[in-house]
Amino acid sequence: MSTPQDRIAVECPSCSPAEPTVHEVLNEGSGHHTVRCTECGHVHKVRIETETEIERDVVVSQDGESFSTSVDAPPEETIAVGEEFIVDSEEAIMLVRITGIEVGPEQRTEEATIEDVDTIWTRAVDNVTVKVTVNPKEGTGDRESTRSFELQLPGDHEFVVGETESFGDEEFDVKAIQVRQDAPEYRHGKLDHEGDMVYAKDVKRLYGTDKTTSAWSAW
Repeated sequence: MSTPQDRIAVECPSCSPAEPTVHEVLNEGSGHHTVRCTECGHVHKVRIETETEIERDVVVSQDGESFSTSVDAPPEETIAVGEEFIVDSEEAIMLVRITGIEVGPEQRTEEATIEDVDTIWTRAVDNVTVKVTVNPKEGTGDRESTRSFELQLPGDHEFVVGETESFGDEEFDVKAIQVRQDAPEYRHGKLDHEGDMVYAKDVKRLYGTDKTTSAWSAW
């Protein structure tokens, strides 16, 4: 039996059928509560949807390191590799992408309901490291020589084939983008047509032609 102090906001069929008003809970039944409107005193029954959530382990990978945390979700919810969600952990609040779903010892699947999941494997995608390889510009250095570096960027930064990118002392033309396997929305693994766009969080490696003035002075 509930006490008069238990209150919920629901529509009253007598005085407020369209907008919720405060009701006292008189009795909690199985799926239905008996309530009394505090505005007009009308007593009626309402159906209360109770959403049960269960806890599941999550492994988050970021820049070669990983940590474990957990999330709560409805048992009937379906998740799939490639989907993204927010993880609120002691380490940080971050956006992650599902890279694997473990449903049993050494058993993984592409899609499952939460109740069947043991562990959700993910990769942080709000801030990412992008690996870049650039060739020297025409007429400078050895054409077979390349250099590589890494960029720390927001996951939603856009790289477009054919456009020039500038980060500090680095400037290069984007000529090709290799896409990660966990980014299925792209048509294939390597994009090299002018105008092709890939978000930083989806880049496995970026290829470019150097445009800096001093990068190849040692050659």
